[in-house]
Amino acid sequence: MVSEPRLSVVTVSWRTGRRLMDSVKSVLKAPNVDEFVLVNHDNPPETIAELRDLAAENAKFTLVETGENLGFGKGCNIGAEAATGDLLLFLNPDAVLVPSTAAQLKDSARRMNGGDWIIGGRILNSDGTEQRGARRGELTPVAAASSFIGLDRISVGPHSIHWEKDPLPEDMIIVPAVSGAAMMMRRDVFEKLGGFDERYFLHVEDIDLCRTLREKGGEVWFEPRANILHYGGTSESSPWKVETHKASGFVKYFWKFYPGPLQRLVTILVSGPIFLAMWARVLLNDVRNRLRPLLGRKKRSADEERQEHTAE
Repeated sequence: MVSEPRLSVVTVSWRTGRRLMDSVKSVLKAPNVDEFVLVNHDNPPETIAELRDLAAENAKFTLVETGENLGFGKGCNIGAEAATGDLLLFLNPDAVLVPSTAAQLKDSARRMNGGDWIIGGRILNSDGTEQRGARRGELTPVAAASSFIGLDRISVGPHSIHWEKDPLPEDMIIVPAVSGAAMMMRRDVFEKLGGFDERYFLHVEDIDLCRTLREKGGEVWFEPRANILHYGGTSESSPWKVETHKASGFVKYFWKFYPGPLQRLVTILVSGPIFLAMWARVLLNDVRNRLRPLLGRKKRSADEERQEHTAE
């Protein structure tokens, strides 16, 4: 009789914020999670104390403390080395497991007939809509530039690298890439690939791993029935740093997978617009956040004025 594969959840946390404990408790409560490894790069003293208490109380909870922020990819590699499960589920520290998700992913793994694979879950916003990145098209310099300047929103040109608005499939489908916010694979496959490329500090390392697997003959699957709530944006890190790491990750990815002279030239040409687009997004969000209270006051004033007219 074949034994049930053990599932280890691996999470990396750096000053995640108040959502970290929501994530930790959801993992510890999940009946089909056999082991939970949390790599603590750095969190406030009170959070670390709470994590240590939980680890002392729960036999399946392993806390690894690095003492410094070593980056997401390296943190995942450290967590995978500490884990003992046959299956590794990499989960973001601000992602919450729906109770049935671990069972669904284990069932999906049982359905795979050999070969090397990665399975990604369906990442949801707090309002239940699908989040960008859970299922992605092929990332190329042209596709990325098209996405950043909005050409993928019109009918002509390359298909968007973002597929979250496509019809939701009823069963698993093969895709070019899934999100590292909830990504599962067999331990032996992860080790065969050499883990995450640690040259990426934050962002794009998940796309890189999917690409590496596919180039070695493996398959990347999107599982629409494995739901994960992902709050996002909870880290205390500066948005400018986050977007800079992301833009840098794209450039590293293109330089790695598109080595030809013409391709390198395209990468150089699109690098500037990529960084500008990322920084512009931060600036736009900052302006929106600053204007929101003012617009809210204006709306309240207008509502009060209408109520006064109604009363008259």
